[in-house]
Amino acid sequence: MSLQEPAMFPRAILSCLAAAVLAGCVVAPPSAVVVDPAGVIVAPVAPPPLVVEPVLVAPSPLHIWIGGYWSWHGGRHVWTRGQWAAPPPGHRHWVPRQWTPGPGGWHQRGGHWAR
Repeated sequence: MSLQEPAMFPRAILSCLAAAVLAGCVVAPPSAVVVDPAGVIVAPVAPPPLVVEPVLVAPSPLHIWIGGYWSWHGGRHVWTRGQWAAPPPGHRHWVPRQWTPGPGGWHQRGGHWAR
Protein backbone atom coordinates (compact mmCIF):
# COMPACT_ATOMS: atom_id res chain seq x y z
CA MET A 1 0.00 0.00 0.00
CA SER A 2 1.41 3.41 -0.91
CA LEU A 3 1.19 6.58 1.14
CA GLN A 4 -0.99 8.26 -1.50
CA GLU A 5 -3.94 5.84 -1.20
CA PRO A 6 -5.32 7.13 2.15
CA ALA A 7 -5.26 10.71 0.84
CA MET A 8 -7.37 9.69 -2.18
CA PHE A 9 -10.26 8.42 -0.03
CA PRO A 10 -11.34 11.87 1.30
CA ARG A 11 -10.99 13.31 -2.22
CA ALA A 12 -13.26 10.62 -3.64
CA ILE A 13 -15.85 11.29 -0.92
CA LEU A 14 -15.72 15.04 -1.57
CA SER A 15 -16.06 14.48 -5.33
CA CYS A 16 -19.13 12.29 -4.83
CA LEU A 17 -20.72 14.83 -2.47
CA ALA A 18 -20.05 17.69 -4.90
CA ALA A 19 -21.58 15.71 -7.77
CA ALA A 20 -24.67 14.92 -5.68
CA VAL A 21 -25.14 18.57 -4.68
CA LEU A 22 -24.65 19.85 -8.22
CA ALA A 23 -27.02 17.24 -9.64
CA GLY A 24 -29.74 18.71 -7.44
CA CYS A 25 -29.25 22.10 -9.14
CA VAL A 26 -30.40 20.89 -12.56
CA VAL A 27 -33.86 22.16 -13.46
CA ALA A 28 -35.57 20.49 -16.40
CA PRO A 29 -38.33 22.48 -18.13
CA PRO A 30 -41.80 20.99 -17.95
CA SER A 31 -42.51 18.94 -21.03
CA ALA A 32 -46.02 17.67 -20.47
CA VAL A 33 -48.69 18.85 -22.86
CA VAL A 34 -51.70 20.12 -20.98
CA VAL A 35 -55.03 20.14 -22.76
CA ASP A 36 -57.72 22.05 -20.91
CA PRO A 37 -61.41 21.02 -21.00
CA ALA A 38 -62.05 23.22 -24.06
CA GLY A 39 -59.36 21.36 -26.02
CA VAL A 40 -56.81 24.18 -25.76
CA ILE A 41 -53.17 23.05 -25.69
CA VAL A 42 -51.09 24.75 -22.98
CA ALA A 43 -47.29 24.99 -23.28
CA PRO A 44 -45.02 26.39 -20.54
CA VAL A 45 -43.06 28.66 -22.92
CA ALA A 46 -43.92 30.99 -25.80
CA PRO A 47 -43.50 29.70 -29.36
CA PRO A 48 -40.72 31.07 -31.58
CA PRO A 49 -41.60 33.58 -34.33
CA LEU A 50 -43.55 32.20 -37.28
CA VAL A 51 -41.47 30.77 -40.12
CA VAL A 52 -41.86 32.57 -43.45
CA GLU A 53 -42.77 29.94 -46.03
CA PRO A 54 -43.23 30.22 -49.78
CA VAL A 55 -46.86 29.74 -50.82
CA LEU A 56 -46.89 27.61 -53.94
CA VAL A 57 -49.60 27.57 -56.61
CA ALA A 58 -52.91 26.13 -55.39
CA PRO A 59 -53.81 22.69 -56.75
CA SER A 60 -57.29 24.01 -57.62
CA PRO A 61 -59.39 27.16 -57.18
CA LEU A 62 -61.22 25.40 -54.32
CA HIS A 63 -58.11 24.92 -52.17
CA ILE A 64 -57.29 27.28 -49.30
CA TRP A 65 -53.80 27.88 -47.91
CA ILE A 66 -53.39 26.74 -44.30
CA GLY A 67 -50.30 28.48 -42.97
CA GLY A 68 -47.64 26.68 -40.96
CA TYR A 69 -47.74 26.77 -37.18
CA TRP A 70 -45.83 25.89 -34.03
CA SER A 71 -47.16 22.95 -32.01
CA TRP A 72 -45.96 21.54 -28.68
CA HIS A 73 -44.49 18.01 -28.84
CA GLY A 74 -41.99 16.22 -26.64
CA GLY A 75 -41.30 19.21 -24.43
CA ARG A 76 -40.52 21.65 -27.23
CA HIS A 77 -42.13 23.67 -30.01
CA VAL A 78 -42.15 21.90 -33.38
CA TRP A 79 -42.87 23.63 -36.72
CA THR A 80 -45.55 22.14 -38.97
CA ARG A 81 -45.32 23.35 -42.56
CA GLY A 82 -48.23 25.05 -44.31
CA GLN A 83 -50.29 23.22 -46.91
CA TRP A 84 -53.14 23.59 -49.35
CA ALA A 85 -56.43 21.94 -48.35
CA ALA A 86 -59.93 21.77 -49.77
CA PRO A 87 -62.54 22.83 -47.21
CA PRO A 88 -65.15 20.32 -46.11
CA PRO A 89 -68.67 20.82 -47.51
CA GLY A 90 -70.37 23.88 -46.05
CA HIS A 91 -67.12 25.48 -44.80
CA ARG A 92 -65.40 28.42 -46.46
CA HIS A 93 -62.74 29.77 -44.08
CA TRP A 94 -59.77 28.43 -42.17
CA VAL A 95 -59.32 29.80 -38.63
CA PRO A 96 -55.55 29.71 -38.04
CA ARG A 97 -53.95 28.49 -34.83
CA GLN A 98 -52.88 31.21 -32.41
CA TRP A 99 -50.77 31.18 -29.27
CA THR A 100 -51.82 33.56 -26.48
CA PRO A 101 -50.45 33.92 -22.95
CA GLY A 102 -52.79 32.63 -20.25
CA PRO A 103 -52.96 30.81 -16.94
CA GLY A 104 -50.33 28.08 -16.74
CA GLY A 105 -48.41 29.12 -19.87
CA TRP A 106 -49.15 29.73 -23.54
CA HIS A 107 -52.48 28.56 -24.98
CA GLN A 108 -52.92 27.32 -28.55
CA ARG A 109 -56.38 27.88 -30.02
CA GLY A 110 -57.88 27.64 -33.47
CA GLY A 111 -56.85 25.49 -36.36
CA HIS A 112 -60.31 24.63 -37.68
CA TRP A 113 -62.68 25.22 -40.56
CA ALA A 114 -65.50 27.76 -40.20
CA ARG A 115 -68.65 28.41 -42.23
